[in-house]
Amino acid sequence: MGRLTTHVLDTSTGKPAEGVRIELFRLDGDDRLALCEKTTNSDGRCDAALLQGDDFRCGEYELVFHVGPYFTALGLTADEPRFLNVVPIRFGIADGDAHYHVPLLISPYGYSTYRGS
Repeated sequence: MGRLTTHVLDTSTGKPAEGVRIELFRLDGDDRLALCEKTTNSDGRCDAALLQGDDFRCGEYELVFHVGPYFTALGLTADEPRFLNVVPIRFGIADGDAHYHVPLLISPYGYSTYRGS
């Protein structure tokens, strides 16, 4: 069975991003179905897979990373509105038996992602 995981790394500190709230949605046309909400642990990861078992299936998804409160907790002041507050990543799952890992690398002024392993 496939599964979906993520982690968040802060490239400005070189450390995992602890305490980032993450929401996962399944997309169906213009509809967004909320599937789960997690918070990253001290390793920048969620304690369990975001999707696995019968919940893991092919389709389009969106991860929403709430990074603004994370940067505020670090004591980083910013202009309002903050340049990066919420980072949405839309992606597709085409193989129901694969492990999809969608990491987020963040700094206060930029981010990147990729399909990890």
